[in-house]
Amino acid sequence: MSTPEYEFWNDLAVRRPDDVRMISGGRVPLSWQMKKRVGHVDRLMNRTLPADFPDPVERGGTDDVLAVLALSESIRRDLIARRAGDIREAILLGATWSEVAAAIDTTPDEARAILRDWTERQHGLHQSAAGPDDTQRLGAEENRHAAVLALIQLADDQRTETGTHD
Repeated sequence: MSTPEYEFWNDLAVRRPDDVRMISGGRVPLSWQMKKRVGHVDRLMNRTLPADFPDPVERGGTDDVLAVLALSESIRRDLIARRAGDIREAILLGATWSEVAAAIDTTPDEARAILRDWTERQHGLHQSAAGPDDTQRLGAEENRHAAVLALIQLADDQRTETGTHD
């Protein structure tokens, strides 16, 4: 891949989680972040090779370990930001609250709370972002908000019809 965004990303020195942004300011795909992190980790691992290792290797240093830390934090933040949407998707596709809870190592009620918090924040964003003519609203619309609240009301082992999605 050689888009301007990807080239920018490949050349970018990452020292803080906030450095992980595209030219446009948008999020960097997780796969790109992981690939960059793996490169830094590989160089750090090369430090364990003997000094007389026969092949040329790049040995990591401070820049690499700082990049690993920053990228790890960025990846963690991105995964947490996606978690509620992934929970919603799992329930919509037929997973039960018990299964979702097991997948994220929590209780069904705690999993529901994650989704409830997310949908309330989306709904609040929708409510506060209305223009004078009700245009350009952001966040969850009323019917979508109600649909997510209905998912939250499902019993621990109750399934939705699989394959349904809005």
